[in-house]
Parts: sequence; C-alpha cells; structure tokens
Amino acid sequence: MNIDFSKYADGLVPAVVQDVQTNKVLMVGFMNMEAVQVTQEKGQVTFYSRSKNRLWTKGEESGNFLVLKSISIDCDADTILIKASPVGPVCHTGADTCFNEKNEDGYFLNYLESIIQQRKEASPEDSYVAKLFQKGINKIAQKVGEEAVEIVIEAKDNNKELFLNEAADLLFHYLILLNAKGHSLQDVVQILEKRHQP
Repeated sequence: MNIDFSKYADGLVPAVVQDVQTNKVLMVGFMNMEAVQVTQEKGQVTFYSRSKNRLWTKGEESGNFLVLKSISIDCDADTILIKASPVGPVCHTGADTCFNEKNEDGYFLNYLESIIQQRKEASPEDSYVAKLFQKGINKIAQKVGEEAVEIVIEAKDNNKELFLNEAADLLFHYLILLNAKGHSLQDVVQILEKRHQP
C-alpha cells in the first residue's frame, strides 16, 4: 500500500473504520505510517491521537478493541478504509458507533454469502460447505428440502430454540443453493422489490 502521507501538513491521513460484518461505519480516526504498521503487526486498530500526541490503540483502556480484518486505500491514496471486528461498543459513550447508530447485523447475510463462496473453494475434508458442493446440486437441493421439512415440524411445537435453530439451518442451506445456482440473495431481493412496487 502506497499511502500518500504527504498530502496533509501533519502527515496524518483519515482512517474510516467499518464493521467487517455489518458494513456500518464505526468511527473515524487519523493514522501516520507508524500507526498503520503497528495496526498490521498487532492486529488491533491503532491511530495517532492528536490530543495525546502519540499512538493510541483503540481499546487500550476499555478493552473494546477493534480487531483488524483488512486495510485498503481510496483512489487518491490519501484516505484509509479499515474493516474490523469490534470487541464491545466502539464509542467512549458506550454507543455501538461514534455516530450513535446501532451496529445491527442487517448485512450479516452478505458476509455469510462471502464465507460460503470462500468455503466452496476449500478442501471437502476441511469444510462442510465444500463437501456439499462436491456432492453436487441434487444433494444441496435435497438438503434444503430436508431443512424445510424440519422447520415445518418444529413450527407445530412450542420450542422456540429448536424452531429458530431449524430456521437458521434452512436459511444457511438456502444460501448455499443460491450460490450453487450462480445467484445471490440480492437477486431474490430485487424480485421482491419489483413485486412490492405499487
């Protein structure tokens, strides 16, 4: 990464931190070259604090660290995008983000789809998903059918935990089936959006 620290007089570039799962913007800080290096070495997001005049690892006092997942730069090479996994609330006020937004898991399904795509390429000995893909579309479709029957059975009872677990199994295998057919959940959402238009 060739970050252009010279564009700003103080040698600091803005760093936008985004939750790797939800895509919510968690906070914005500033980094110099040393902060970037320490972040990569420690795996914990570290900024240059202008008020403390030193490097500052987010969570060094509270324990609410930002675990580094990836770093990229914008087209002008003067702004950093960090994707991280937060450990606890991000803001010092106790809020999920420094913009007082809830860090909801609304985008977790997108993240799960990317994991399925990664596991698809893994060894069948190491990954349940890869093993399903190896068995082919018929087995994947059959598994979706089995999970659908199981959720119907659980729907007739009053065990909330079992019902929700079966719902999660069905959704997970449905995402695998979509991937196997070369589609994504967004393709289905677009059809639903068209149907919803008045």
